[in-house]
Amino acid sequence: MAPRTAAQPSRATRRRCWWHLRQRWKMLVVMLGVFEINPEHKFYNLTAMIKEGINTSIQTSMDTPVQETLTAEHFKAEETQSHEGFEMQTFAPQVFAKLRHSLNITEEEYMNSLCSDGDYLQFVSNSKSKADFFITNDKRFFLKTQNRREVRFLLSNLQAYMDHLEKYPHSLMVRFLGVHRIVIPNKMKKYFIVMQSVFYPDERINIRFDIKGCELGRWTNPDTGGKQIIKVLKDNNFEGQHIGLGRQKSWFVNQVKVDVGFLRQLNVLDYSLLLAHQPLHQDEIDGKHSMANLVMRTTKSLDFDDSPTEPDSPSVPLLEETTAEVAPDTTDFGSGEPQAAAESFGEGIPLQEINSLAIETETDSELQKFHEHHRRLLPNCKNAIHVIDGPERRYFVGIIDIFTVYGWKQRWENLWKSLRYPGRAFSTVNPVKYSNRFCQWIQNHTQ
Repeated sequence: MAPRTAAQPSRATRRRCWWHLRQRWKMLVVMLGVFEINPEHKFYNLTAMIKEGINTSIQTSMDTPVQETLTAEHFKAEETQSHEGFEMQTFAPQVFAKLRHSLNITEEEYMNSLCSDGDYLQFVSNSKSKADFFITNDKRFFLKTQNRREVRFLLSNLQAYMDHLEKYPHSLMVRFLGVHRIVIPNKMKKYFIVMQSVFYPDERINIRFDIKGCELGRWTNPDTGGKQIIKVLKDNNFEGQHIGLGRQKSWFVNQVKVDVGFLRQLNVLDYSLLLAHQPLHQDEIDGKHSMANLVMRTTKSLDFDDSPTEPDSPSVPLLEETTAEVAPDTTDFGSGEPQAAAESFGEGIPLQEINSLAIETETDSELQKFHEHHRRLLPNCKNAIHVIDGPERRYFVGIIDIFTVYGWKQRWENLWKSLRYPGRAFSTVNPVKYSNRFCQWIQNHTQ
């Protein structure tokens, strides 16, 4: 074996560096209001079972081709895998595998995130529900425990949910990626769902909100007492602010109306719009005008692998029309290749013609073409469905908490609050009123 040179750190030095990095990471997650679920944590055994169960479930999914056409049997399907000391049940596995595929999430990266050696993080929520919230170590996927009624509601409406996402592929609805149940005989039955995190990646997010469109109980004290913890603020904290989307405003407002209309049909209320933002860096603003960036955003937005199911489904000509409106950026394709890149994506559009056209990528006519197909020009980033770039800020948006059905309990709560808080706007109202008020809030606060 070759002798170690002076420039190479020893194994002990590398171990010390790794230990210090882990200690800094543990301090960071505690400061941010999430806690590492290490072997001493009360949820460690549960999350270990979740990882083992999901690993086996995904291995099974990887051996099965993605179903292009889903049948009623796929929505009713259940798979059960036995493990030492517990069973894992997976509901509608092929349905959720197709949904993951539509988001360009491979089974390998899904498994690497959910089943990595890194511990899950517990998110401490101020939610009134008794649910537990976990985040994968890379903070890409969110896990939440659910009760039996909520899971049955989701599964019974899964066909309608998938139909909605097929018609509106850039819907702001949270993406459910898996529904499971852990069963320990004679001890425990625990349902949980896996979702795509709306706030991913979150390294530069500097403020977060949970919006319901009402006022009563919708204030969170932003004071952290000097601690560096995350607080999710609410409607009244947003007073005097706006969501600055520029040309994306009309799509955003209309898509919220469509999504909320879907929830109204399900007789659902009390959902929220998760909202966060971060300033765009100058290179991100400049990158909007590059040929390479637009080509990537357009291919991401059109999803050519899907078979058209409606007469207004977008097709390749939309890409050709879009690509012809931008000036190329030679840096992303490599030296001497801009012409080849333009021909590859624009059916031989001459380079001089591209150079002579407007540099602005998001023209009104281009956006209108996308909007007519219930789509928008997605940013070239992970989690693009939940990311919208305005002129100056990047916004993370998603509609969550869609399990509250307007039943007798909510009707009694509505009556009690009407007497207790006359003239005040509270969340427990009928789905029509809730949806109208929610959309009006979005309309009033978006520019």
